Amino acid sequence: MAAENRRLLIAIDAEIREINHRTINPLFEELRLSDLRPVIEMVAKARAEYLRALYDIAVKNSDGQPGKADIERLSGLRQIYEELVKGTQALETAIEREYLDVGK
Repeated sequence: MAAENRRLLIAIDAEIREINHRTINPLFEELRLSDLRPVIEMVAKARAEYLRALYDIAVKNSDGQPGKADIERLSGLRQIYEELVKGTQALETAIEREYLDVGK
């Protein structure tokens, strides 16, 4: 890769970081682990509810054929869980890329 291309990519990355920091950071106070604990706990609860529902469906349906209502419930729980995971990943990315200020 040409040196000019690398310089442009570095400049683009810095611009993305600066714009995202300027846009996202004001929406949050300086983050600490204790601030993120409610998010982490919410995702864990959603994961637990989804997994428990799957297990309960399997136990209840020993013939291996879950009912339509079971699948609808499981699908709803999966959608909630996956959305929370994606949100958490977006938050982690914002921290990793320094879009958010973090404290000790």
